[in-house]
Amino acid sequence: MFPAEIPLCKRLFDLFLATLGLVLLSPVLLLIALLVRLYHGSPVLFRQRRPGLKGKPFYIYKFRTMTDARDENGNLLPDSQRLTRLGRFLRASSLDELPELLNVLRGEMSIVGPRPLLMQYLDRYTPEQARRHDVLPGITGWAQVNGRNAISWEEKFRLDVWYVDHWSLWLDLKIILLTLWKVLKREGISQPGHATAEEFLGSNH
Repeated sequence: MFPAEIPLCKRLFDLFLATLGLVLLSPVLLLIALLVRLYHGSPVLFRQRRPGLKGKPFYIYKFRTMTDARDENGNLLPDSQRLTRLGRFLRASSLDELPELLNVLRGEMSIVGPRPLLMQYLDRYTPEQARRHDVLPGITGWAQVNGRNAISWEEKFRLDVWYVDHWSLWLDLKIILLTLWKVLKREGISQPGHATAEEFLGSNH
């Protein structure tokens, strides 16, 4: 069972990997930032409020993958129409997630854990599904290496809760290695007909 407080060994593991990643990938981060600025304009980073540990809100950071294109009434176009070729590449390679290393340094996220979803989903979880918030959200997780967006919401949440109950540093390391393999294969990036995944409306829908 995952401890109520985040284990020190996991926090140190996160700090080490996040710091190492930011240092080693700094040239890549700079190049992506320049490309996003060129093709998508400002701001370079996408910032959105997400639920963290125990559902406490924080702001997640990603590289922007969409434009702000709107229709004649001023409403944003669907995600699939605003997602650019650069954006598709960043998502397919998961490079858009790299700024989340800053969230890890700030203690808002872990390298491994259930993905932080949308604030409006909090009231839609069953009590069992809500247990995914008993741990810090992660850049990658058990659900991401077992189907990502190609599986149902219910299956994702079942995998997230399994992770909460079976956490270990060895499991985190296994998930990180599997993530690298999945990124290379570009599996489960999106659901058919969606830029990423359809909205979660609750398990009764």
